[in-house]
Amino acid sequence: MVLKRASVIGFVVALSLPAVAQQQPAPTLKASPAKDRTEVSITVYNQNFGLVREVRDIDIGKGRVALEFREVASLIQPETVSIKPIGVANGINVLEQNYRYDLLSPATLLDKYVGKKIRVYRWNEKLGKEDGFDAEVLAVNGGSPVLKINGEITYGFPGRLAFPEVPANLIAKPTLVWLLDSNAPKQKLEVTYLTRGFNWKADYVLTIDDKDQKGDLTGWVTLTNGTGASYENAKLKLVAGDVNKVSTGYDYAPKSKDAVTATGSAGKPFKEEGLFEYHLYTLNKPTNVLQNEQKQVTLLEAEGINVTKKLIFFGNSYYYRSSYGQVLANQKVSVYLDIENRAQNKLGIPLPKGVVRVYKSDKSGAKQFIGEDRIDHTPLDEKLRVKMGEAFDIVADRKQMSWKPFGSCNSETEWEIHVRNHKDVDETVEIVEPISGDWEIVSSTHPSVKKDAHTFVFNPKIPKKGDVKVKYRVRVKWC
Repeated sequence: MVLKRASVIGFVVALSLPAVAQQQPAPTLKASPAKDRTEVSITVYNQNFGLVREVRDIDIGKGRVALEFREVASLIQPETVSIKPIGVANGINVLEQNYRYDLLSPATLLDKYVGKKIRVYRWNEKLGKEDGFDAEVLAVNGGSPVLKINGEITYGFPGRLAFPEVPANLIAKPTLVWLLDSNAPKQKLEVTYLTRGFNWKADYVLTIDDKDQKGDLTGWVTLTNGTGASYENAKLKLVAGDVNKVSTGYDYAPKSKDAVTATGSAGKPFKEEGLFEYHLYTLNKPTNVLQNEQKQVTLLEAEGINVTKKLIFFGNSYYYRSSYGQVLANQKVSVYLDIENRAQNKLGIPLPKGVVRVYKSDKSGAKQFIGEDRIDHTPLDEKLRVKMGEAFDIVADRKQMSWKPFGSCNSETEWEIHVRNHKDVDETVEIVEPISGDWEIVSSTHPSVKKDAHTFVFNPKIPKKGDVKVKYRVRVKWC
């Protein structure tokens, strides 16, 4: 019986030995720095994020590999990472992905040495050299360590801290780490990911002529890289449009430390094309997109475009519902510039949203800033309107001359709009009258145009150094 039992025990042990032998060996460690890149392209959205696509040639080896993919953006969204081999079918199998972002810094290095020994050096003026002390880091609060030196607890110790080594879990730059099964020793890997910290905007400079009828328009793209990574010789694409993206609550606009201006090449620097319900602008040459850099590239240049100046005096729909008397006196008239975004007007490309700044030369020939406005995305063959400000020499009064109610929500009212032109040239002022409910113009001194169901417009010409009074009577029912 004893012999049989020993045999059983030996058989169990014998069975267990192959299981131990079959355990997976430790993976081979490989690292891929940015110098392995053979191609990189960046698509930047004007909502503080971008898409990065990298291709790297990597001597990865065969079998199980732990691959460190270094120098990625520090604001990467790891859940958006995609990796695939190019040119080799089933070249890799991805078993696991990790994102290491515990970066080496004085603060993190000190934190990692809590409970461990370091050296502290203090300058000895008498001896003219440093004295060294063994110290134990007991705690760190706000970057200030609590130390145990020669059996005493102290803090605020003046001196230089020295560490024996960098902890293995601290890295110099953010790194993606994959556990892979590799089927080929050398691989061309394509990696794509989304990252925060990219942004771009459009700015426009419009210079108009002395007659306010022609202008030269220059568009600039300003690209900001605050991702924590640099991309050299990158293919750059910009997406204009309002792309829906789930908010994570921590998006922010990056702050650049440096500003670098790079003008576009001759001709059209960007090629434009439609992309889904947005527009894609591709720079016609590779460019460097460096960390903490602000880059400017010409988007468009158009000379001699037609510009239409508009002087507009606005009313309000509630004026017709009660008795007011004089509503406005010496009211400024708003000034706008209208531009047709058409090929016939030497434009004809979709214009991304941005700020238009307008200049005009004075009599000495020096350019002067005369106003700016923010425009929205403007498609091809649409009109963009730039508000310049308020006219200085054209003012208007608005008086209610009579008001006659009919019941609780009917009235007939008469208005007088007195427009005065103190300039040396004739001007046309567009008087825009919003009105709600059912309405009818009973009488008027000037012809009106029904713009829509709730707006009518007068366009009187105001002579130089003169004035015009527009009078009209309107009947309104608003309930």
